[in-house]
Amino acid sequence: MKVLITGASSGIGRSLAQLLANNNEVIACGRNQAALKDLSTNRNIVSLNFDVSVKADVEQVSHTLPSLDWVILNAGTCEYINDPWHFDSALFERVIRTNLLSVGYCLEFIVPKIKRGGKLVLVSSSATILPLPRAEAYGTSKAALTYLGETLAITRPDIDVVIVHPGFVKTPLTDKNDFPMPFLLDSEDAASRIVAGLNRNIKRIEFPKRLIYIMKIISILPNSLWASLARRMKK
Repeated sequence: MKVLITGASSGIGRSLAQLLANNNEVIACGRNQAALKDLSTNRNIVSLNFDVSVKADVEQVSHTLPSLDWVILNAGTCEYINDPWHFDSALFERVIRTNLLSVGYCLEFIVPKIKRGGKLVLVSSSATILPLPRAEAYGTSKAALTYLGETLAITRPDIDVVIVHPGFVKTPLTDKNDFPMPFLLDSEDAASRIVAGLNRNIKRIEFPKRLIYIMKIISILPNSLWASLARRMKK
């Protein structure tokens, strides 16, 4: 198979590229040229250095792509809004552009390369299950991404649309977090779970189950209970 992965410079994307390269041809996309060059030492990995949040770059790269079996849209960022009373719209725009608008660019220019019966994988987040303090930008972008995936699953029967909801995964992004991250996984474990789910044709891949179940149980409680607890967590 031919698999394209965005956000392959580090974290989950990098681990996915390394794992899938064992049996497939992988096109690893990202902004960190040095990291991509290191990946390309694997003969089954070809790297493409570009920014998915720049529409012109995505369009230009698309002209060089072959037909693809899987496209995994994994590129993303996370920044927190610490004071919503003094809303940082520039931060909000950065996160929305990287996590959501970039997917729109890929849908226009890269997804048409997917063969009929292939897979489009959207790496969202378990943060979509509950409204979390400081996640006004990140959570909004990922909730929109999940909704987009659910809509595409209805309107694009020619391909399998898969939504991924990871919990906390140790990556350069989460290394900056200053709060507890329960059931933290390493990126290799996360990549293995994603690939296993894809091979089993699961349409929504969520892990770790313990965290997902806890969050879903909390989500059905009265909003006032979760809001009170979340405010205490932020303090």
